[in-house]
Amino acid sequence: MSSMWTYYQRLVCAAFLLVAALASANVQAQPEPLQLLGDFIRTVQSGRAQFTQTVISPAREGQSVRSRNSSGVFEFARPNKFRFSYSKPYVQTLVADGQTLWLHDPDLNQVTARKLSQVLQGTPAAVIASATDLRGLQADFELSAQAPTGGLQWVQATPRSREGQLQSMRIGLRAGPQGAELVSLEILDALGQRSLMQFSRFETPLPAGSAAFQFTPPPGSDVIRP
Repeated sequence: MSSMWTYYQRLVCAAFLLVAALASANVQAQPEPLQLLGDFIRTVQSGRAQFTQTVISPAREGQSVRSRNSSGVFEFARPNKFRFSYSKPYVQTLVADGQTLWLHDPDLNQVTARKLSQVLQGTPAAVIASATDLRGLQADFELSAQAPTGGLQWVQATPRSREGQLQSMRIGLRAGPQGAELVSLEILDALGQRSLMQFSRFETPLPAGSAAFQFTPPPGSDVIRP
């Protein structure tokens, strides 16, 4: 089993740090996509959701297109705290506690710890996570409303710098009875690899005193600090 600790996995997790904060907000019926995005960024501070993720790698010479599926639970608290609890196909946990990004692989009895600032540096998520409104995002991203498809309203985010790992990101939103909901996140990286994340059962905010973002390496585990 190959490790899920890849630059792409970190990009997906990091990028979702802020975008997943788009959980629920009190907005008017049928708001514009950019209005939805702005309201979410300003108002939603924490939450949790079920997720499914499909990563599609472009075909190489002599090979067909490859895809990988995973699922689990995601929790977040802005800024810079999140937890991915993968249950399928393998049990793994990725926790950002605000200072350190921890990856726990029970099958390998291994924990990898990296400084969060180093892992997120140079990724769009580092900017998105600190933004408080659309103006903050627009300093580093070109944001544009896309045509509605699949019952969702879409915002496209394209980095102004072409030197990073992210090529583009699309955010799918839906206005629900209790406010707007984040339904889909599509990420295209610089190597042509795509990730589609679907979210359901959003809950916000997290209960006060949640310990979701605390992590202590299990006794006897091999702790690696690159």
